[in-house]
Order: sequence, then C-alpha cells, then structure tokens
Amino acid sequence: MPLEYRLSPACQTLKPSATIAAAAKAKELKSKGIKVYDFTLGEPDFNTPQHIREAAVAAMDAGHTHYTASGGILELKQAVCRLYERDYGLKFAPNQVLISNGAKHSIHNVITSLCGPGDEVIIPTPYWVSYSALVELTGATAVLVPTTEASGFTLSAEQFAAAITPRTKLMMLNNPCNPTGAAYTPAQLEALAKVAVEKNIPVLSDEIYEKLIYGDTQFRCFATFGSEVAERTIIVSGVSKAYAMTGWRIGWTIGPVDVIKAMDNLQSQETSNPCSISQYASIAAIDGPQESVEAMRVEFEKRRDYVVGRFNEMRSKFGVTFAEPGGAFYVFFNVEKSFGKKLGGGRVVNNATDFCTALLEEAHVALVTGDAFGAPGYVRLSFATSIELLQAGLDRLEAFLAG
Repeated sequence: MPLEYRLSPACQTLKPSATIAAAAKAKELKSKGIKVYDFTLGEPDFNTPQHIREAAVAAMDAGHTHYTASGGILELKQAVCRLYERDYGLKFAPNQVLISNGAKHSIHNVITSLCGPGDEVIIPTPYWVSYSALVELTGATAVLVPTTEASGFTLSAEQFAAAITPRTKLMMLNNPCNPTGAAYTPAQLEALAKVAVEKNIPVLSDEIYEKLIYGDTQFRCFATFGSEVAERTIIVSGVSKAYAMTGWRIGWTIGPVDVIKAMDNLQSQETSNPCSISQYASIAAIDGPQESVEAMRVEFEKRRDYVVGRFNEMRSKFGVTFAEPGGAFYVFFNVEKSFGKKLGGGRVVNNATDFCTALLEEAHVALVTGDAFGAPGYVRLSFATSIELLQAGLDRLEAFLAG
C-alpha cells in the first residue's frame, strides 16, 4: 500500500503566489509559440548596472564564495547604515540590521519572530499577495482593513486606530504600494505614526519601492517622524527594485536589536546565510554611482505617464476607473463595468479572475486579478516593460473591452 502523506494544516490552506501563478499561465502559452503581452511580474526589465555585476565577479575572484555570517556580512550592514544616514538622516548601528534572501524573506522573518496564535496583524487592502499568507503561517490572524479608490488606496489614521484590539501585534504598511502604486503623503504617514505611538503598535514598513516615486509625490521613510516612531518602526527594503537586482535576492530589515537578534537566530536555522556574492554586489550598489537608479526611475515615469493616459481614455470609453499611481510600477484598475457584458471573443465574465483568464486566452494579454490582492473587481498591470509592448498590449486590452 502506498504511503499517504498528510500535509500540515498550514500548507493545506496555503495557496501559491497569485503573481507567480499568473506568470506561469503566460509562460505556458508562450511555450506553444503564442505571442503573449505579459504584464504580470513586478520586476524591472533593465539589466543590473554594470558596476554591480563587475563587483560580483571581483567578489568571486577574491574567493568570497563561502558561508558568511547568518545575518549578513558586516561590510554590507555598514553600507545599509550609510545609506539611511545619507538618504534620510537616520543613524543605525550594524547590530540593528539583518541581511536576508530578499525583502519577502525579511518580512517572513519579522512576522515569524513577533507573531503567533492569538495575535492579530493589521493589513490595509489592497495588499501584496504574500502578506496575509505569511501572517497565517504563524497562526496569527490577518485583520484586513479595506481602503478605497477614492482615498487613493491609502489607510487613514482613523481606520488604523479603529482596527486596533488588545491582540494587535503589528501593522504592515507598504509605501509605495504593490499592487496599487499608492504613495502616502508625509502628512498621511505622520498621522499613522501618531496612532502607532499613542497605541504602542509596531509598524512593519515595507519600503522596497522607495526609489520609484513620480510627479510631485514625496517619499518619507516611516522612521523619520521622531525617535518614538523610530522605536516602533521595523523597516524592510532591499536592492531588488531600485537597482534591478530581483534575482540577486538581497533584502534587509532594520529594527530593535532584540528583534534583529531573534530574526538572525531564525534565519540561521532556515537558510544559513544570504548569497555571499550577492552581498558584495549589493555593497557596490549602495555605495557606488547612483545615476542608474534615477535613469531607471525616469524611464518608469515615462511609462507611468503613458499608461495613465491610455487608462484615462478607457475610463471614458468603458467605465474603467483607477487611482493614479504615485510610485512603484503598477496601475490597479476597476473592471466591474465589464461584468455581464460580451467582451472579446464573445466571452462574458462575472469577476476579475474570470476577466484575467478570458483576456489571456482571447487577447493574449496577461494581468493579475485583484481577487488575489483583497480587492475584488480590480486588475493589476505592471508597466515594468517597454512602451512599445505597453502600447501593443493596451491596444489589445481596449479591443477586448470593446467586445
């Protein structure tokens, strides 16, 4: 008799990442020779800048190909400290920094180190697909607080305060936000920070898109609103988005020494250490020339402006609505006006997931359903690709909406 494996309760309910699943569907069509306009994954389409690649080669040639300290090499921690003093005027010590295998791993470390059964974690919605899954893996409860398109998908201080209970252990804030592109104003952040101090609630501030800011939007690191706020802030960021280094898998956490120590203990049991070569390359990214960061941001802003213009046209034609993104590289738009109507290929859809499936099968345009982000009726498009591909893909989207 074959052995029947019984999965753990956590893994029985765990779903795959919706963004990765959507990309996999697009790849399946591509493997059949079909041209797919893929706007699913959130990663820069630029190659990692040359000086960073050269630093990786130099690190290998120097023999930095062995285990490092579990929480990262001291030189990279020091570079991260220099970055926050240079960019935000914040002074941190290396023992307040943990280097991990990407920002997602950093977030996992924070939640696992702080949360357990009976705890609650406040998450504004729409939210990045992994937030609630990582919370639930610890046995804690994700408290989802809806934001609206009218508010620009930002959480108000009043909403934050109302969601707090005696079991609240943490609030997770993503600024700028994936999937909406929402970027909080300094005034909005300060209002949230006051609640965090008054109610004594730690804030995990996921700032991975901090360098991708557009128009008149101003980014503020959450820890810059005074010492009491900094004491309650756990910063997560990394090199993936700003330096086009998604595959290098280097993220970091900055927080209280005791929390960082607990996370380091956890990481030492899970992964031993982040990639040694990537760590040395990340030092070159942080300390080296920053012109490439601005050059990529400028290009992303051109794409953002183009996509926003196209969606403004679709707003009047098809009733598509959205909040203009102030950061990251996403447009999150509402397609509810299309439900129950004949779309391209004669397809009738009744929810955002069906919309994305039909759009991929009929028009070969790949997007991610808002159902995965806690926002039924919405769809996410990543504009981290060329304007030529965006133009062709949006032409197909318009034709699909026209029926």
